[in-house]
Amino acid sequence: MATVRTAQQWKNKIKKAAKTAGTYQPCFDPVIDTLAGILARRDEAQKMFEESGGEVLVKYTNKAGAENVVQNPALRLVNDLDRDALSYWRDLGLTPAGLKRIDEDAMKPKKVSPLAEALKSMEV
Repeated sequence: MATVRTAQQWKNKIKKAAKTAGTYQPCFDPVIDTLAGILARRDEAQKMFEESGGEVLVKYTNKAGAENVVQNPALRLVNDLDRDALSYWRDLGLTPAGLKRIDEDAMKPKKVSPLAEALKSMEV
């Protein structure tokens, strides 16, 4: 049986992973919230898929009464949500390719020169 986590549980897990990878920034919280929501919905869809028997293919009767074999809609939803989540994982630097792609200089706070700070303090 698949583990079903809440969005908050996913958010905590994602933040921890990003901190471990060194890619966490507070400005990423909205992205983390979105990813956590996707993963919570994916967990629910996985649970539905397993509870429906876990069959990859199911029989479907269309409006005309013809019976067809189609991919289980719950499995399709799981796959779609996994695909969506993967792009967020990458953007947060939580895949090997995503981590490699992140520019480390962009992740570090910008240093302001003492002259720039002095000029900024003189602004009215």
